Amino acid sequence: MKITRQKHAKKHLGFFRNNFGVREPYQILLDGTFCQAALRGRIQLREQLPRYLMGETQLCTTRCVLKELETLGKDLYGAKLIAQKCQVRNCPHFKNAVSGSDCLLSMVEEGNPHHYFVATQDQNLSVKVKKKPGIPLMFIIQNTIVLDKPSPKTIAFVKAVELGQLVSVHEKESIKQLKEEQGLVKNSEQRRRKKRKKISGPNPLSCLKKKKKVQDTKSPASEKKRKRKRIRIRNRPTSAVLSEKQNPEG
Repeated sequence: MKITRQKHAKKHLGFFRNNFGVREPYQILLDGTFCQAALRGRIQLREQLPRYLMGETQLCTTRCVLKELETLGKDLYGAKLIAQKCQVRNCPHFKNAVSGSDCLLSMVEEGNPHHYFVATQDQNLSVKVKKKPGIPLMFIIQNTIVLDKPSPKTIAFVKAVELGQLVSVHEKESIKQLKEEQGLVKNSEQRRRKKRKKISGPNPLSCLKKKKKVQDTKSPASEKKRKRKRIRIRNRPTSAVLSEKQNPEG
């Protein structure tokens, strides 16, 4: 029976891996009902889940699930302890908490980009999850963990993708990655580098005092201004000059 369960799990995992990009470590979102069922069945989740899925797993939950378990009181105290040991993923309900089922449903919106598994015993949540393609669903039955087979909605989505009518999120990511490798689309890191402007000090050249313009002394205009008119002295006869030197007082 155990071998058959693992074969089914391997088959379902291969389906989600090939069509939706699900990969290790498998991120499994737990709600309070799943934790309570594991407690009652004495299931060691950290040991049995990796063995069942034949790969590395990460047990996750949200603040809303923890808040819900706290409000329910002592009856679910053991389930709360299990949930507190899980990694807490950020949900969009930081200020106003919602029910655990609504919170987990919001975590797998927009094509489940983080490839979460949803682990729950809540029938209403399970029905809503099955209406969204590409979300692996897990539950506990007869004290054993089960990975549910792909839902009809998921199978219909995959067929539509194969016919070229739709493009899966996994294919969109692959196309985007190929474009970035070919240089057709600039990746996010390059965009961030362009957006970031370095904060630098003032230009040292702009801080220098402006020098006063010194007039060029050799310019032809200034030479013309500085030239004085030369007064010509007429030549006097030498006899008159000699007579003046001999008789200075006369």
